Amino acid sequence: MIPEDSRFENDPEELVAQAPGLPSGWEVASPDPSDRFDVARLTHLLRAHERHGRGWAGAGVDDVLVEVSEHGLRMRQNVVVRDADGEIRAWASAHDRAAGRMLFVHIVERDLPEQVARACSDVLFEWAVGQAKVLGAARGLETQQIDTGAFADDERQHAWLAAAGFERVRTWWQMSRPVTADEADLVPAPGRWEDEDKGVVFRRVRRASEGGMPDAEDLRKVHEVLEGAFVDHFNHHEETFEEFVHRLREDPGHRWDHWWLAELVEDGGRTPVGTLVGAVSESTGGAPDGSYVEYLGVLEAARGRGVAKGLLRTIIADAAARGRDRVGLEVDADSSTGADGLYTSMGWVTKYVTESWHLDVPVD
Repeated sequence: MIPEDSRFENDPEELVAQAPGLPSGWEVASPDPSDRFDVARLTHLLRAHERHGRGWAGAGVDDVLVEVSEHGLRMRQNVVVRDADGEIRAWASAHDRAAGRMLFVHIVERDLPEQVARACSDVLFEWAVGQAKVLGAARGLETQQIDTGAFADDERQHAWLAAAGFERVRTWWQMSRPVTADEADLVPAPGRWEDEDKGVVFRRVRRASEGGMPDAEDLRKVHEVLEGAFVDHFNHHEETFEEFVHRLREDPGHRWDHWWLAELVEDGGRTPVGTLVGAVSESTGGAPDGSYVEYLGVLEAARGRGVAKGLLRTIIADAAARGRDRVGLEVDADSSTGADGLYTSMGWVTKYVTESWHLDVPVD
């Protein structure tokens, strides 16, 4: 369930009592989401972090506001390191993602002297471990996982993570596929079509009215299919329906008309067996937007019927109909399911690589 109040500690000083490695006058504090200068500075740090890690920046103000806004703080908490002039030089965010799993964002300005940068990093790690203990205790856990990511070529981040006790546990391929206008005809209609040979119907999640809220029953079907499809996957932590919907609605690229269900037609009825949750990847400078596959799940009993391929063809056709030029997704490079083979065969190529690093924190 979504708590009325954050499970995190909101006072950084309770978790980072002293920071002896920081220069004189530097302080550990919380960012102010109502201060446009703070938001602009965090956006700058995030974009610089992306440019260094993969060669270009894609994040914007909306991505920062997801982390720091008052609405976001129901499931998140943030900390920053300010220099003697009040300028933010480092930033961390903790996200109460699901029971037992805390996502951690860790960003330190690139131009800082090595010793100062390392001191900032140490502060962020100390704060994260403290938050993991607070969060784990609030959820009644014995161990709380901290799950953070790094770009594959970010050697500075790797060294800091390893020194803090994190373990590199997974590699992810960030893939993209170009979309052409003629692919709008890849399926009969992205809103609803049927593969009669396979006995599968592909359709958008129903809406109560044009532009209105989606059908609650359909949303629960999406959640149930994903939980069933990913139950044996790497680092799966059960997420309640309320947590699932709340989190995806926070995504700046979220659109209800980018959710699809695949249903198996049998015995006069239809059974949900697959789902795809998509989003918008907004571009800057007048370039076309793209679509993004947030989740693609197919129940084990329905695999081999072309469900995943049908859902992917649907989002490609939908993207083409909207005038978009690409569809992106993430795939587990270490998975034994062979999903990467499907994506490659359909035109996806790897644009950059990321890694997952974990630290299991005992809860006092």
